[in-house]
Amino acid sequence: MELSTLIDGYLLYCHADGKSPRTIRWYTGKLSVFQEYIEQKSDLRAADDLDVQIIRGFIVYLQTEVRADELNPRKPTRKEHLSPYTIQGYVRVLKAFFSWAYREGLIQENPTALVKVPKAPKEIVQTFSPAQVKALLSVIDTSTPTGFRDYCMVLTLLDTGVRLSELAILQLPALDLEQAHFRVIGKGAKERIVPLGASLQKMLWKYVHRFRPEPVHPSIRVLFLTRDGRAIAPGTIYQKVKDYGEKAGIKGIRCSPHTLRHTFAKSFLMNGGDLFTLQKILGHSSLDVVRLYVNLASDDVQVQHRRHSPVDMMKLKV
Repeated sequence: MELSTLIDGYLLYCHADGKSPRTIRWYTGKLSVFQEYIEQKSDLRAADDLDVQIIRGFIVYLQTEVRADELNPRKPTRKEHLSPYTIQGYVRVLKAFFSWAYREGLIQENPTALVKVPKAPKEIVQTFSPAQVKALLSVIDTSTPTGFRDYCMVLTLLDTGVRLSELAILQLPALDLEQAHFRVIGKGAKERIVPLGASLQKMLWKYVHRFRPEPVHPSIRVLFLTRDGRAIAPGTIYQKVKDYGEKAGIKGIRCSPHTLRHTFAKSFLMNGGDLFTLQKILGHSSLDVVRLYVNLASDDVQVQHRRHSPVDMMKLKV
């Protein structure tokens, strides 16, 4: 079977398995790059002709020959090489793809079976400081309907840790202000309940009853709307958070919805929350993934130790 046919079959399987459109687009992009590499670097077309050396050659190609954003048509190419995390993404997609093909009996051997996912440096997740959060919120003009909507969107990201994609499709009927929670559809089409703090609960009530415009069509039921009553696009939300960050003078950290998600996770733990509850709120299936979100910065660890030092609490005379 030709590689192109196998890839089409895998993407069809992903659709049938209920994977999100975003995930399928991600798989499609990674597999298209791999297919193009195979077509340019060799005469091989059948999937069974691919072996572990070819897979490793592709990884080396990504590490040494491809520049950052070179494979992204929406962004200009940068001088740096692809990040280790980007390369990890390619390898994980290939392993998932060939594992599926092997399980289905479509190839005789899995060429990625002996391929390990390349290591990437473990970095402390960047989060906003309390001062930066206050600065970000202070530049949003809440006296206008659009500004109040933006303020509520930022507060929702900060208070619940929802993903940008989840916020954009959050449905008004899924919001239960009396019970202070909303239902959200996360990755893998899994539904979960996300609680709201009391302040956000009041703000969302005010937005719904005073500032939310009438939808341009009754079928539009998302919570956050544009001025003309249409669903606000994820890219628009991302750009607004970025613009407000620039207006607030926030530097040295990416001002994005995902940074707000990280900030929520760290603040939740710093304020006494537990990992298992955080895992449910964030919608992760693995506790290990949650731990990656909540690597506390060294300064935060020091502050916590000073606050809870066993010896200091003994009040010894020195």
